[in-house]
Amino acid sequence: MSLDQLSKDLLKLANGIKDGKETKKFLKKEGVKLKNKTISVAKSRVKKKTGNYIKGIKSGKVYEYQGAYACRTYSTAPHAHLIEYGHIKKDRTGKEHGFQRGYHVFTTAKKDFEDEFESDAENFLDNLLINNGFK
Repeated sequence: MSLDQLSKDLLKLANGIKDGKETKKFLKKEGVKLKNKTISVAKSRVKKKTGNYIKGIKSGKVYEYQGAYACRTYSTAPHAHLIEYGHIKKDRTGKEHGFQRGYHVFTTAKKDFEDEFESDAENFLDNLLINNGFK
């Protein structure tokens, strides 16, 4: 393989990654995995089954953020931040009755998912290199 051919192949690979059809597909799949991990953490930690907290956990679209692609997992429930970070318990008169600690569902799911994401990203890059004839 000549140096000229190698540079053309590298340019083709870089344009393929920047164009991002495969990258966006990979990130969307990983976002869904993170959503499922978050739901399982929420089901195990949050014992009260009323409301739409678990139904509101969604996986977002792939978007460009600071020059890189990203995909987020979030909750559409209006009380999700109270469950995540905790809140002061009050009755109807406004009298305080202590503090409800947060369950930190999203934080825990993110930490649990980091290793899995790293190995999936390595496999994705290896497959990308193999499919473009570099290994």
